Amino acid sequence: MNTTPRPDFAIVDATPDRFEAALPALVRLLQACVAGGASIGWPQTPDDAAAATFWRACAEAAARGERGFWLALQHVADPASVLGSAQLGLAAMPNGRHRAELMKVMVHPQARRRGLASALLHHAEVQALARGRWLLVLDTLSGSDAERLYARLGWQLCGRIPDYAELADGRMAATTVMHKRLPATA
Repeated sequence: MNTTPRPDFAIVDATPDRFEAALPALVRLLQACVAGGASIGWPQTPDDAAAATFWRACAEAAARGERGFWLALQHVADPASVLGSAQLGLAAMPNGRHRAELMKVMVHPQARRRGLASALLHHAEVQALARGRWLLVLDTLSGSDAERLYARLGWQLCGRIPDYAELADGRMAATTVMHKRLPATA
């Protein structure tokens, strides 16, 4: 079992059994993050069915080896104690087997400011290196707390794309594209 323990949470692989037990909490995590203004694919909070469909697709991609998928749990033995999640999409084409995309990093609004996002990012970086992936890319809402976090953790600006995502109020917002080269050890 791949587990990173922390003082008040643990980061674990979203294995099939753990995923099924965590699914209701993952649905709530996604809904709370979108309701809180996170730009993670939905301008409006998805209903339970849409959120569950999204998470099932993530778990299926992980089962096929196309991505890493991790949960931050309040209690390592309780998959329903989800506080956050992160994913790493692995480039599949032969010319890109050294890179991956950091995706869908989420921390429940009630669990923020505890170091979970930083821990999830560090865990994803360690796992990327274990998979031979040393160049990571991501996109995030321009001007967001997430963009500032990534910059603090060494992610470099590639550029911004205007009108990339629709917000809850109907306005269009820019996304920031960033990258990070990982050292030989993370």
